[in-house]
Amino acid sequence: MQQDPGVLLNVENLTKTFEIHAGFMRQPLTLTAVDNVSFTVGRGETLGIVGESGCGKSTLGRCILQLIEPDDGKVVWLGKDLTALSKDEMRRTRQDLQIIFQDPLASLNPRMTVGEIIADPLKTLRPEMKAKQRMARVMEMMEAVGLLPEMINRYPHEFSGGQAQRIGIARALVTEPKLIVCDEPVSALDVSIQAQILNLLADLKEQFGLTLVFISHDLSVVRHVSDRIMVLYLGRIAELATSEELYTDPRHPYTRALLTAVPIADPKLARERTIEGLKGEIPSPINPPSGCYFRTRCPHAQERCAQVTPPLEHIEGGRYVSCIRWQEI
Repeated sequence: MQQDPGVLLNVENLTKTFEIHAGFMRQPLTLTAVDNVSFTVGRGETLGIVGESGCGKSTLGRCILQLIEPDDGKVVWLGKDLTALSKDEMRRTRQDLQIIFQDPLASLNPRMTVGEIIADPLKTLRPEMKAKQRMARVMEMMEAVGLLPEMINRYPHEFSGGQAQRIGIARALVTEPKLIVCDEPVSALDVSIQAQILNLLADLKEQFGLTLVFISHDLSVVRHVSDRIMVLYLGRIAELATSEELYTDPRHPYTRALLTAVPIADPKLARERTIEGLKGEIPSPINPPSGCYFRTRCPHAQERCAQVTPPLEHIEGGRYVSCIRWQEI
């Protein structure tokens, strides 16, 4: 399969649904978590994925890594469609694709020491590696993420949330991956610790030549780390643009609403800005609106928005927008 050498990952028409069993003797309901999503990730790039809770961000990240099997579409990694690989082939590919989880302590085995946790992927994915080599690699990763050597025999409960996340990052790095999916890696941490972890990820990206998919609901965090940003709403892409384009000139009304909700430190600027608030609650993904999913909350919605499903349209440069009225807004 041919692929642009500058593109590391190519996601094509990815769809994932879940069956929801509402009660005894009832027909199962279908929840569409990811709905026909397509995008690319370039080598060395950080792609941010943002949206409200329940919009499909984490499901999309897990589908990329084949931790969840998608219903339809392709995930093309270095010319190979991961959805078509056997379990053994996917296991061999797994060392190139890693994940950092949202809750650092919950993602670590409480019965394993730090050294065992970090070494575990090597035992699974590189069984030919000798114990001394594994230990040397573990120590190297601990140093890279700012953990002291004497911590190697401690257990997860002895660490703070920020330190535990450093362990999770070291575990993700130990197999020398090319791409890491960061699934809300700082949302469970204090604000002061968030900055430390974000700076650490930026340094590690530079040091190891990583490519990142950074999932978050916090737009200010995503702006700090991302080259491009993809905005999801009910499993569909609303807008995709560079970080600069998205923050200075958002085109989709959902993107605008999210940005105006971000707090501003300057009280004067906060009073002067116009708030494009969202009406109502996010619709159920089990029974989404017809046409444009966002129309029930959009301040610019018209009758045709209920009749037409807006395609993800390439409007300029690297910017894509899913809105039939973006030129009028």
